[in-house]
Amino acid sequence: MLIVLAGLPGTGKTTLATLLARRTGATHIRVDSIEAAMATSTLRIHPAEDAGYMVGYAVAEDNLRLGRMVIADSVNPVTPTRTAWRDTARRAGKDAIDVEVACSDPAEHRKRVEGRRPDIPGLVVPTWQAVLLRHYEPWITDRLVVDTAHRQPDDAADQILRRLGLVP
Repeated sequence: MLIVLAGLPGTGKTTLATLLARRTGATHIRVDSIEAAMATSTLRIHPAEDAGYMVGYAVAEDNLRLGRMVIADSVNPVTPTRTAWRDTARRAGKDAIDVEVACSDPAEHRKRVEGRRPDIPGLVVPTWQAVLLRHYEPWITDRLVVDTAHRQPDDAADQILRRLGLVP
């Protein structure tokens, strides 16, 4: 199974991905980590354009083929990236679920973005203005929407795990 977490920066994707990976033993693939490593490599690849996602798809597919559950953690802002994650699961013969992580309270969302500090070397966190200006296409496919605005991460993780039939 591939769980694709998507959403604007500061909505709680990485918090959820980390929690889900710990609770299920899944492999967590964080595109931010991949892109930060590319930026600090000897090649200094920045911006990564689609390269971070391409690496993510490949690593996800390898792990899916090994029979591992994979959690993909990225903004995933456009239809082509969303389709590519699903295609990754299909090539590996596994199911995929899209989860859009949202924060419906603008004040809370802004607080999270402005309070965020880089947690990996080379990661540049966006400003609130950058988040507001970020290109993020409306979804045209089915997905589970998880609103993290006024709930604990464990509750949001339970919503996803219930959808997958992994908790009652």
